[in-house]
Amino acid sequence: MLDPQSDDAQLDGSIPDVVAGTEFRAARDFLLDHRDDYDTAYRDFRWPKLETFNWAVDWFDGVLVVERPDQTALWLVEEDGSETKRSFAEMSSTAKQVAAWLRAQGVRRYDRILLMLGNQVELWEVMLAAVRIGAVVIPASTLLGPDDLRDRIERGRVDHVVARSADAAKFADIEGGWTHVAVGEPVQGWLAYDKAYEFGGDEAIEGRSRGDDPMLLYFTSGTTARPKLVGHTHSSYPIGHLSTMYWQGLRPGDVHLNISSPGWAKHAWSNVFAPWNAGATVLVVNQARFNAKALLDAVVRCGVTTFCAPPTVWRLLIQADLGAWTVPFRECVAAGEPLNPEVIEQVRAAWGITVRDGYGQTETTAQIGNPPGQPLKLGSMGRPLPGYRIVLADVLTGERVPDGAEGEICLDLGGEAAGDGSAERPVSLMKGYLDDDEHTAHAMRDGLYHTGDVAFRDADGYITYVGRTDDVFKASDYRISPFELESALIEHDAVVEAAVVPAPDPVRLAVVKAYVVLAEGHRPGPEMARELLRFARGRLAPYQRVRRIEFAELPKTISGKIRRVELRGQENSREGRGAHEYWEEDFPELKS
Repeated sequence: MLDPQSDDAQLDGSIPDVVAGTEFRAARDFLLDHRDDYDTAYRDFRWPKLETFNWAVDWFDGVLVVERPDQTALWLVEEDGSETKRSFAEMSSTAKQVAAWLRAQGVRRYDRILLMLGNQVELWEVMLAAVRIGAVVIPASTLLGPDDLRDRIERGRVDHVVARSADAAKFADIEGGWTHVAVGEPVQGWLAYDKAYEFGGDEAIEGRSRGDDPMLLYFTSGTTARPKLVGHTHSSYPIGHLSTMYWQGLRPGDVHLNISSPGWAKHAWSNVFAPWNAGATVLVVNQARFNAKALLDAVVRCGVTTFCAPPTVWRLLIQADLGAWTVPFRECVAAGEPLNPEVIEQVRAAWGITVRDGYGQTETTAQIGNPPGQPLKLGSMGRPLPGYRIVLADVLTGERVPDGAEGEICLDLGGEAAGDGSAERPVSLMKGYLDDDEHTAHAMRDGLYHTGDVAFRDADGYITYVGRTDDVFKASDYRISPFELESALIEHDAVVEAAVVPAPDPVRLAVVKAYVVLAEGHRPGPEMARELLRFARGRLAPYQRVRRIEFAELPKTISGKIRRVELRGQENSREGRGAHEYWEEDFPELKS
């Protein structure tokens, strides 16, 4: 599935492919020119299909460095006030030197590099260098422990590791013949990354990268099962993130701030490909612990024009007095999980800016979203983005469902499923799951790519998220979407986060239970439980009634997604109540 093709052309990989760069630019410019004209952009956009394409050489070096050599490409702001800036020309020069040094250490085309760094300059240097060489990067979070790393090295068949010196000890008991490269203080037995800056050799790239050559290998965040290995190519992510650029509303020269941790797909989405596709500056504000005031102070000082953050961050931001900052934002977006309408309303009231929701997966780029300048419907993720043909299919039969009915979000791959014959396989879709033909075939059955997410579409084409196929459940024979109930709960000032799952019940088989995280200054107890049960009751239909509440921290993946599957398992195996759990029956006045 991810095996590279033979390189029979053997073109010089260090010379930009003018045709590839021109076709990519034409597609990009079309979306920039129609950023406020969704109908035209969606109808007429076509993915460029390039036989050969190396984003680092053909786009970063061949266009950005030529046209924007002195513009800041990367801007890192640290908690102590120090800053690091690199221009496009400086990033290119250093990445070439790093590529040459890595080649000298044995890194070759198609080799796999586990990259485990924080938000530091070396992360972007290695990414650009690896793309130049044609090596395959496996991003890894610095939060991973030895067992997770062993799994990634073994299943990912890793050839080289580039990691922070502080994390070197995590690899001590992991066997294998992989190269060890430490970034930071010297580590015994590891190559010192700093030596790359002293290297004067030629990188001697082996050949031109083909568009369908492997480039990235992601481990999914595993909210319901063991992480799968998602394979992306030199086309699917660099070219595919044109849709992400369009959704975010990025323009050349923007200063783009994205809150995301390295190691996960969203970091590549909005800290690498989408902003640099647009010719924007990537800004990172490093914080060991989230601090809304410090973040917003940096936003104002650095002149951030476009901002992207996950719903968790937005929910924390609205706890602050947003009106105290005159922010320079032109565009604000959210992705990772659905954005609650209450958050959108509060940000709009404070700043006069509408936070635009979007949807995508590790397996794809941004599929659905609210692009700039388009009407927004609260609670909706938006409409299909250029290059994507969205089908909502019955979870059991696979047949298309009518507007208003719930169905699984699927991508039309063409063929018989295309209907009018206009659809084709999106360039932005993963090549497949590594060494897992069964999961790949299942995900791409019946001429569709199946996301595993459920939604419904209204008559205007707007798509509203319902939940994961595994998260939606029945209570008293009614179908329950956790997201809708969670959105109602976080409208209360005391609630920062909520997760809704079914709890076993002898009469109804299952009732709605909410796990709740309280805002600072609020304490768990019967009075708070009574207040939240009453509050939710006033905002939800009778069949959606929250009947149990437990105050507790929410289990999450390393990437920050709530693991409802863990909460469901806890409910099914639990005997008795949790330490801070309250039932509707505890409050007779709520029983009517």
